Amino acid sequence: MPGGTYVLEVSSPGLDRKLSRASDYETIHGSRVKLMTREPVNGNRHFEGRLDSFREGRLTLDLSAARRKHRPAADAPQKLEIELANVEKANIVPEI
Repeated sequence: MPGGTYVLEVSSPGLDRKLSRASDYETIHGSRVKLMTREPVNGNRHFEGRLDSFREGRLTLDLSAARRKHRPAADAPQKLEIELANVEKANIVPEI
């Protein structure tokens, strides 16, 4: 284009991008996520695991895929269902 100097900037949401809409969860099936709930689920508000499924506003996390310090105790359930409306904050956990 004549008459000026232009800069093209390309950006992405990043490896650890924020998840906020239902469509975000539909596209990352199988990815590891870290989230915080508004209300406790099984006595906890902080979770990390692999997104096993997302259906009808409910996400299922496979907690056995979490990093060692975030894994549940051996007697705790390894899969957990959380209502999307209860998710306060969530991010993808980069896997390098």
